[in-house]
Amino acid sequence: MATVEEENKVILARSRRHTRRSFLGAGVAAAAGFGLYRWIEGRPAEDDQQIPYRDAFEANAAISKALFHDHALAPTYPLHQAENLRVNGVFGLKEEMVPESYRLQVVGSTAGAQHARFSRDVTAWEYRYTQAKSAEDHGHDTKSAPHQTDQTIREKPERGREDAGESDSTLAPGTPGLLLTMDDVLKLPRQELVTQFKCIEGWSQIVHWAGVRMADFLEAYPPEKVGGREPKFVYMETPDGDYYTGYDLAVCRHPQTLLVTEMMGAPLTQFHGAPLRLHMPTKYGYKQIKRIGLISYTNNKPDDYWTKLGYDWYAGL
Repeated sequence: MATVEEENKVILARSRRHTRRSFLGAGVAAAAGFGLYRWIEGRPAEDDQQIPYRDAFEANAAISKALFHDHALAPTYPLHQAENLRVNGVFGLKEEMVPESYRLQVVGSTAGAQHARFSRDVTAWEYRYTQAKSAEDHGHDTKSAPHQTDQTIREKPERGREDAGESDSTLAPGTPGLLLTMDDVLKLPRQELVTQFKCIEGWSQIVHWAGVRMADFLEAYPPEKVGGREPKFVYMETPDGDYYTGYDLAVCRHPQTLLVTEMMGAPLTQFHGAPLRLHMPTKYGYKQIKRIGLISYTNNKPDDYWTKLGYDWYAGL
């Protein structure tokens, strides 16, 4: 019968063999992982991400669409749980707009030259701004320029003034479409929703929203068919194009996708996207564009501000 000392020697010998094997296996795995990393980093980039990473984004989006179809409902909450949404990102909002100058450009709709709001060139419309000092907290965006006390009204600013530059999907001069007023938008049925806003940074808040359903907007201003079929995408941008986003048409028809005019029982403020912003409870916050100046139906996958800087285009939860 083996003594305790002999058994300890056997166990120690086995342990040494396992340790050597484990160390060798870990070394091979680390070398393979580093080699894969170097290979990926050496691949061509697309929208500020190496193509293998971008392909992984696309694969994740396909899986998400298959498992959670575009009409799955996000949870709703009782009103007493809602709170004021923090400001996070003011691209396209840094100057206060003169309310009377606001128009929502709509391009690619079946509403043609016979419509009362038709314009032969929606890009010629001039939004007006005032640089009057705003008392509203502009949140956590360190890129925000300081507000001036000067009351000067300014027209036609340069486009694409933020980090991602000008959109590749911006309209060409001479593009026909509609120039809707807020009164036109508010003729649609009013909807209220209490849902969660989720930021890619890891925080979330429950918010009370009110406005009109994007599905109702699409019914009132339907997209014109391309080759006998509806276009696949919707493109939106802020007035003068500093911020822009792209969507699948299907998610815009989601029953909870809202063109928001009010938050927490009050009209939108400047840094929350007055007079019109988007809420999509099935998408991260960077897809929920504020101060919408353009809604364009297109068959070409639209450009997207944060996708240009390396983020996922789909951005599904």
